[in-house]
Amino acid sequence: MLVGFVIFYLLLNLVVGWWASKRIHNTQDFVLAGRSLPFALATMVTFATWFGSETILGAPREFVHGGLLAVVEEPFGAALGLFIVGAIYAKKLYPLPVLTFSDYFRIRFGNLSEKISALVMIPSYFGWISAQLVALGLTLHLLLPISTEAGIVVGALLVMTYTLLGGMWSISFTDFLHNIILIVGLLFLAYLLMDKIPDFQVFINKQPPHFFQFTPKENTWKDWLTYGAAWITIGLGSIPQQDIFQRVMSAKNQQVAAKASLAAGAMYLTIAMLPLLIALIAVRLYPSLLAEDTLLIPHLVLQFTPYGMQVLFLGALLSALLSTTSGAILAPASVLGENLWKPLLKHPSDAQVLKVIRISVILVTLACIWMAVERQNIFELVGEASAFSLVSLFIPLNAGLWWKRASAMGSHLSMLLGLGVWAYVNFMAPTDIPAIWYGLGASVFGLLLGTFAWPKTRTDG
Repeated sequence: MLVGFVIFYLLLNLVVGWWASKRIHNTQDFVLAGRSLPFALATMVTFATWFGSETILGAPREFVHGGLLAVVEEPFGAALGLFIVGAIYAKKLYPLPVLTFSDYFRIRFGNLSEKISALVMIPSYFGWISAQLVALGLTLHLLLPISTEAGIVVGALLVMTYTLLGGMWSISFTDFLHNIILIVGLLFLAYLLMDKIPDFQVFINKQPPHFFQFTPKENTWKDWLTYGAAWITIGLGSIPQQDIFQRVMSAKNQQVAAKASLAAGAMYLTIAMLPLLIALIAVRLYPSLLAEDTLLIPHLVLQFTPYGMQVLFLGALLSALLSTTSGAILAPASVLGENLWKPLLKHPSDAQVLKVIRISVILVTLACIWMAVERQNIFELVGEASAFSLVSLFIPLNAGLWWKRASAMGSHLSMLLGLGVWAYVNFMAPTDIPAIWYGLGASVFGLLLGTFAWPKTRTDG
């Protein structure tokens, strides 16, 4: 029955994707759901942006080993990013006539900035998508008589198919369905476990010293820089990313875009606490789970909960992974098709652009299947995805929005120097100070150097 439920659930996603495909008439429908999502759909699709392998598998593992300080980046930094987008950026970006973030860089700084931003943005998604595919593969391996590699391929092809069919419309409807199952499953599992704790306050008091400390344990500048880096890696690094931009721009108007992002941040901050609570209670009640801590919560569900709970929660887990993966695939595919491939065509029609973006969805999926099969470590794969955009795109984005003097050359140098210095420090010369601070510093320096040495604000070169 469990296998039958999983197969039914996966097929249901395809049916929803097919139904959503009826709404696709042009490129804007495919990439931005026609910019017509109401508040409920816009909130759900924005909430689902990162609620995937890290939230349900990665963060709980880090939390039970390292306490609250170990999960500042996810979920707290991720929630911060959604709040900032809703409070500041949604209203600023929504009126622009753009499909992708790289379109913004073309309008503000010219064609070269568009190309550089696209070349920086696309690879930053591959590790993130591959991590979701590995988690999908592991989950399907737990549930079905197939290998992890086969699970990766099956999961990827499923997500690719319903994304190809309905684009952002498909993602919006499936996310709405997924999130309902996800929230119900997490709440019910948390209730089952808390019912086994006679006195919750006593349980909390028994945790190791400093387990719930939320500021650095030592008051040194290195500790505070590391702490700050944890907050801003996703908190600010997610802001110039295509996936969150795409979801915000899909709302039906500027007010809905802003309110949906704020509501999604509030949902993230509360619902993402549930996997942490579940994991903490689980390992204290069943210490044997620590031996399989990469899949801590799925093993808890399969070993220690009633059959009905297994069906509900594993549906919730698949929901989170499918939601995150679909949006993560559409984002770089949209940038690849719109900003790198489309300019190579001579006066393409809208139908041709839509075809190009759909082909890009296939190419991105195939590349990520290969990466996921070759490297099956979720945490290595997630690695530096948000840092990529933080050190290269965050500074020129803000300069373009808030500083009229910012020049095209300033934008180019900011992207290239920020990414180059970060990559050198991160991979070749690691220090006690997180590499993103060096990258951000280099990005600011590049912006100022380019703006004052080459003050032309717009170029098509």
